[in-house]
Amino acid sequence: MPLTFLWQALGGLGLFILGMKSMSEGLQRIAGERLRQTLEKITGNRLTAALMGSCLASLLQSSSAASIIIVGLLNAGLLSVYQALGVLMGTGIGTTLAIQFIAFKISQIALPAIALGVLLKYFCKRRRVVYVGELLLGAGLIFFGLQLMESGFAPVKQSALFEGIQHPLFSWHISSVLLGALLTFLIQSGSAVIGIVIALAGSGLIGFESGVAMVIGEVLGTSLITLVSTIGGTIAARRSAIIYCLINVVAIILVLIGFPLFLKVIHALSPGEAEFTVSIIGNADPHSALSRPNIARHLANAHTIFSVFSVLVFLPLLGFFARSAGRILPGVEGGLDYEPRPKFIDTRILNTPSIALLQAKNETRRMAAIAESMFEDVVKQFYKYDARRTMRIRQKEEALDVLQRDISNFLVSLSKQSVGRDTFSDISLLLQIISSLEHIGDQNEAVLDYLRRKKEDKIIFSASAMTELRNLAAVVGDLVNSAVASVPEATGNGLTTGIDLRDKVTQLQGTMLDNHIKRLTDGDCTVMAGLIYSDIVGGFTKIADACIQILKSEREFFDAASSGSH
Repeated sequence: MPLTFLWQALGGLGLFILGMKSMSEGLQRIAGERLRQTLEKITGNRLTAALMGSCLASLLQSSSAASIIIVGLLNAGLLSVYQALGVLMGTGIGTTLAIQFIAFKISQIALPAIALGVLLKYFCKRRRVVYVGELLLGAGLIFFGLQLMESGFAPVKQSALFEGIQHPLFSWHISSVLLGALLTFLIQSGSAVIGIVIALAGSGLIGFESGVAMVIGEVLGTSLITLVSTIGGTIAARRSAIIYCLINVVAIILVLIGFPLFLKVIHALSPGEAEFTVSIIGNADPHSALSRPNIARHLANAHTIFSVFSVLVFLPLLGFFARSAGRILPGVEGGLDYEPRPKFIDTRILNTPSIALLQAKNETRRMAAIAESMFEDVVKQFYKYDARRTMRIRQKEEALDVLQRDISNFLVSLSKQSVGRDTFSDISLLLQIISSLEHIGDQNEAVLDYLRRKKEDKIIFSASAMTELRNLAAVVGDLVNSAVASVPEATGNGLTTGIDLRDKVTQLQGTMLDNHIKRLTDGDCTVMAGLIYSDIVGGFTKIADACIQILKSEREFFDAASSGSH
């Protein structure tokens, strides 16, 4: 195989991927922000979720990129497992639209599209026209790169590489599926991989059946990319990725079992013939002898049929999969589920204020447990700094932010209902409590950042300073436990104990400040170490203040309720 043809194939691949990126960016800039906003407001309807997934994958020209964005939304608590699965399944439909566009292979418009795209992108001033130029430039590069790839791959059939690919191992459909999955995982773009498969099949390097199996393998590769992107993410993200991967594996197995029938459906719904032979007739030019213009449409239709089949079979089962998520990936740390999403509140119950208030209290109690667990994790970082624990702490902080937002919105909506005086007072108390709990989470994260800086800058505290910090953390921990134990009962019993603990914190803070100044004067402490030490002490003090605020709010509510009953 001449080296020139190899460089031509690789250059065509480069242009193809560059075209995909350019076209994707053009589409995103035209309508991307609007779609993201729509995704954040998505309803729980499975059909709407699938439609959103299709739009997102079409916009990005890549189901893997769309899947990574969905994982990000899951980690932020903007989507539930149920919604995310619907969106993920819809990404296959979105990818197939991009593949159908590529499959038409309108080579004659490649160069005019590139010329017009460059003209609009670099010589026009209107922003939207520039974006359209970027889109046209990308489309032209896609078709031109595809044409170069086919021409570059064509001579491979005369080389030893072609003979190797004809080995019986590659005739197994499962091998082709795995090869397609591997290529997708490496290139990180399903559309780009199927473009390569179309070029390989169009040049005669692979047969039609192997091409179909590789196209199916793209879906498996996308699932693996999604799975890897959830490493370090929330348990909801990991559950969604695992279920999505299992769905695609089952779909692939079903198609491979009925592969002959699958091929017949493709032939029935596609124009022309797709069967490919590598024989050379007479002295004819091998390029023209091997030309099969319809094979691209057949491969694109294979992906479309597979995607539609998966949606039709598994979309109705999303409710079952979402309910089974806990059994598929069971277990959360210490029995605490810190998924950044409400578990108890339901806006449909707002018309029944008594039940809605009970739901809000349960959600607030869960929020308090997350805050308490977060504080315990931060204290453990004093003894042994653990990067995985750091990640878990940040996930809990995200959960607290989401819960504060959603519980607050729920309580405000509840207050607009016809509620009694006692219920309104409960709502006011809960709003104060969740605000304080979120503040505890913020200060926990701040202390964690100080500890991270201490580790990264290799700052060492003296033994006496570490002992003082641990003693302070223990007293603040008792105060956190006292505040959390009273949420949201409002018995008023914990305030006296809380004030005693807060006084002890104030006393420790004064003693620690005196000792800190003495260490600075004696040269036992550097200025940078002293700044971080002071910041940590300040963070713990603010956590204590937030706990006292919770106890005071509950006491005020209890006293008001007691006087009202008299």
